[in-house]
Amino acid sequence: MDRTPLEDIALFLRRLQWTALGVGACWLLWVLAPVLTPFVVAAMLGWLGDPLVDRLERTGRSRNTSVILVFTLMALLVVLVLLILVPLIERQITTLIVSLPSYRDWFTGTAIPWLEQRTGFEISAWLDLNHLIELVRSNWERAGGVATTMLGYLSRSGFAVMAMIANIALLPVLTFFFLRDWDVLVDRVASLIPRDHLATASRLAKASSDVLGAFLRGQFLVMITLGVMYGIGLWAVGLDLGILIGIIAGLLTFVPYLGPASGIILGVVAALVQYGDWKYVAGVLAVFGVGQVIESYWLTPKLVGDRIGLHPVAVIFAVLAGGTLFGFLGMLLALPVAAVANVLLRYAQERYTHSRLYAGDHPTILLDPAANPVSPRAAEPAPSNDSRAAPAADASTERAPQ
Repeated sequence: MDRTPLEDIALFLRRLQWTALGVGACWLLWVLAPVLTPFVVAAMLGWLGDPLVDRLERTGRSRNTSVILVFTLMALLVVLVLLILVPLIERQITTLIVSLPSYRDWFTGTAIPWLEQRTGFEISAWLDLNHLIELVRSNWERAGGVATTMLGYLSRSGFAVMAMIANIALLPVLTFFFLRDWDVLVDRVASLIPRDHLATASRLAKASSDVLGAFLRGQFLVMITLGVMYGIGLWAVGLDLGILIGIIAGLLTFVPYLGPASGIILGVVAALVQYGDWKYVAGVLAVFGVGQVIESYWLTPKLVGDRIGLHPVAVIFAVLAGGTLFGFLGMLLALPVAAVANVLLRYAQERYTHSRLYAGDHPTILLDPAANPVSPRAAEPAPSNDSRAAPAADASTERAPQ
């Protein structure tokens, strides 16, 4: 329907008000990013642990008891990862640094001559590997100097050290309170939504939670499982760097084909440098082949499902854009914002396809025979051989206008 000029001005002012509110919220988020980081991390941990708390509550336990059990389990998992994974990665990196000369000799003495013989290009003429290694070493030393300078600055800055310690100390406290009061916070937010839009907002919130939960919980479990499988498999094959390669391949699993492809390349190179025997290369390929079969036919359908809807390119862009705009806080908020935006875009597409702008002023009506069990031909009266039926029908037709 047509609006008056005053209604158009009021609509424009309302849109301008919401735009200004959004810009102000983004500016406030950018200013308070260092302070909000522990709160965002704790909120995400509380959101991840709330379903388990609710499940324990349904067994008859109180909310506080369920929260204490889940919080203790999360703390034990973090301590276990720190005690096992950190020293293991440190030893793997030390092994890699010691093995760098062997990799350099293999590239200069085996890989590059083999490629030159097969392709006919003189790669060694324009690829000075020794110069590249020296360049990496100098940059590594420079990076070490920069890191030392930054650590020295942080150590001299008492406020920065105190802020870091405060954030670390606040994280478990905030996580506990978010776990305990998560349902209360959800109810309070729901009470602020206008009643006319409560059903739509609830549907969109549930869809966003399903998408984000499927990605974070499911894909995180897939990454951990594949990282452990790849690491143990490559270690069983005999690779010194097998655990490190397995961890890298597992972490990159959230991008399809990138995780196994990078793991296969690194594993094959490591096997050729360490042993120079193709049977170890076959072992590496067998490890990743078995891992891909398990991921495709059991892990991903069982843990993730088909509810994600987040394309890997969108995930990478969201993380990079969030880190560029808001730093570490932006990287934490990237996936939740991307999941909500994806759900809102689907809702906007649904509204658009049901609008007059999409269908036009003269929509075409399509009759689905499955929707109407009585076909038009079946609805017509069957012809009768009884000659007395026709006069009766004619009589009824003549009396109808009266």
